[in-house]
Amino acid sequence: MFRRRERRYEEPGPYWKQRSWQLSAGFLGLVFVLGGIVALTSGGDTEADRAAAAAASDGPLTGTSVAKDGRPQGCRTDDSAGDAVPTAAPGDISWRTLGVARVPVSTSAGPTRMESALWWCFAHTPTGAVLAANIIPSQMSGSHWRTVTEQQVVAGQGREMWEFQRATVQDVDDAAADGTPVASYVGYSVTSYKSTAATVRLLLKGDQGYATTTIVLRWSGGDWKVLPDDSGALHSPVSTAQSTNGFTLWGV
Repeated sequence: MFRRRERRYEEPGPYWKQRSWQLSAGFLGLVFVLGGIVALTSGGDTEADRAAAAAASDGPLTGTSVAKDGRPQGCRTDDSAGDAVPTAAPGDISWRTLGVARVPVSTSAGPTRMESALWWCFAHTPTGAVLAANIIPSQMSGSHWRTVTEQQVVAGQGREMWEFQRATVQDVDDAAADGTPVASYVGYSVTSYKSTAATVRLLLKGDQGYATTTIVLRWSGGDWKVLPDDSGALHSPVSTAQSTNGFTLWGV
């Protein structure tokens, strides 16, 4: 009579203090939560913080360098697939370690530009949005998070909340002590797509089994960017998953 496919971890209180959010952050490579979260009332920005924020604003995706064709200078991708959601993962996927996560990259769908802190230039297609959903949150654990946030997170209240909360947490630039990524991305589902917006559900696998979370993206400044919610969350709370049904698998 009763069927239980997923169990959500729901707890009271601010999401960044919830164990469920910490688990989901770990799955996404955001293991900076394991370094301990400082109380948000522990002080304001320092001069170094303000200098870092100012430096982060100078980059290819701030809007000033977008060319006439709508893409930042030096960014070219194969967008011929259009808006149709593919039924299989692209055949040119390879895997790279990015901070604490192992992420998929594609020579056709992006990121075609990998420059220090920024991995960017995704195809203006559903597959490009999927790859952005995998890669952008995985960049947030390390010391270059401000640059990634400025360039690859949509501006607004949500980003301001994210920056405020993230500034209280210790940076983690490497994977686990033995070099093993925290979790693996194994699949995805594009739940909605149009040329200006996409919603991508990710399937991940860690020591405790499968988990899912959802990333919302917007096409902004000539590339895909993550759209946080008003509380500053870059992704939805994690849910456990009993199977891979309903997901397109990367095939690894």
